[in-house]
Amino acid sequence: MSPRLILPLSLLLLTSPQILAKDEASSAALPYQVLTSMENGTEIRNGGYGSAMTAHPHLADHFYALTDRGPNAKYQGPEGKGKIFPTPEYTPRIGLFSFTNGEVNQVKEILLKDPNGKLISGLPNPKGMGDTGEVAYANDKSVLKADPFGLDSEGLVALKDGSFWVSDEYGPHIVHYSATGVELERINPFGTGTGGRKLPAVLANRRANRGMEGLAISPDEKVLFGIMQSTLYNPSKKAISNKNLTRIVSFDIASGKTKQYLYQQEANNLSNSEIVALNQQQFLVIERDGGFAGASGKKQAKYKRIYQIDLSQATDVSGDVDAELGLTFAGKTLEQMSWQEVAQQGIKPVTKTLVNDLLVDLPSPYPHDKLEGLWLRANNQLAVLNDDDFAVAAKGEHVIQKILPANQTIDRNTLYLLKGR
Repeated sequence: MSPRLILPLSLLLLTSPQILAKDEASSAALPYQVLTSMENGTEIRNGGYGSAMTAHPHLADHFYALTDRGPNAKYQGPEGKGKIFPTPEYTPRIGLFSFTNGEVNQVKEILLKDPNGKLISGLPNPKGMGDTGEVAYANDKSVLKADPFGLDSEGLVALKDGSFWVSDEYGPHIVHYSATGVELERINPFGTGTGGRKLPAVLANRRANRGMEGLAISPDEKVLFGIMQSTLYNPSKKAISNKNLTRIVSFDIASGKTKQYLYQQEANNLSNSEIVALNQQQFLVIERDGGFAGASGKKQAKYKRIYQIDLSQATDVSGDVDAELGLTFAGKTLEQMSWQEVAQQGIKPVTKTLVNDLLVDLPSPYPHDKLEGLWLRANNQLAVLNDDDFAVAAKGEHVIQKILPANQTIDRNTLYLLKGR
């Protein structure tokens, strides 16, 4: 790409995008099929494509989207606290979609498999291999067997050779898959992956269900960048004090070397849910809460934002890759330090600039809770995608239909297009 094209891209993304003109398609729902219908009439839909999205490396107006582990609900069972999986056989998958004439159509789906080509599940990993302390239960409350290759997939990168990298919330793991979805290499903080290479050990202190939520790759396809969803429980949930300090990790694919950077969220306990590379140092990041437009109280949405960040002046806080607490000062982890204390150690977080606030910049506020997919199109246009949770929500020990408070419709994966002013 020539310098003449890079400059307008940077300028575009530093302005606040707006919705497309009325004579252009501003949003489009993704197709779905009904996986199963529960006894209470709730439809579990597939759907579910919204945990991540990424541009197809070669085909214009095509994007890949990722599902997570499948529908689930909290449950306190005889074996301890965990989740009920109403469709435990569900396999996380990648969908290829086209966007033409204002419509989204599914071209194909790729089911994820272990190194032997066997379909994986979204069930938790065994102890020592990325478990989150959750017990998986079936609908009849029986305990389901852990899956060493299971993923709660959340981040997605598509390479020019047709293969994929996927990040998840269990290990966290970063997994390299072939074009047909067969595992080629698994990288995690424990070194239990198929290739033996490791992520920094400190990442194993991730908060359950808030692991490596976003994944990006440098334009030269040499370095992966993973962003943790929320503050690590480092050293423990009770011990941390800085609840808007989060981490970005880079992984050099050839050498396996890693670096870490700090990212400061706008409020405590928010979610970084996507990261997309603009160049080697600049990225787009989605930062959100779990609220809904049209809801009240704690469920009301306040943060559905896209930021442009820059790593060039940020401090590498890696420390020893095998250190379970990461870099420490006077016995305190970074998550136990205030931002003032962090600055006193000469540590600088990544810089960030607001690009878009979807609660303000759209004709009506973004209605979904989970803003998780971000697509940088070939014409420098941005598109976003929500995770619809397979159109279900948890209520007690059951799943019920997920209804959007803003319009009282069933949540559905929907593509929204944005453009710069």
